[in-house]
Amino acid sequence: MAVQQNKVSKSRRNNRRAHDALVAGNPNECSNCGELKRPHHICASCGHYGDREVVAMVNEIDLDEDAA
Repeated sequence: MAVQQNKVSKSRRNNRRAHDALVAGNPNECSNCGELKRPHHICASCGHYGDREVVAMVNEIDLDEDAA
């Protein structure tokens, strides 16, 4: 089993952990609806990516009542 030979100081221990912090997200505004979205991803509220519609949203599809 590994056992340290010398005590690791608080400074050396904290320097090792300096890169472990979480970074906040970087949301962008959707060019179509104005909602916040992740960069380089499809907008979850309107289904657009840039200027084109990639995913048709459920509330925009009209189904016949007798077909459902």
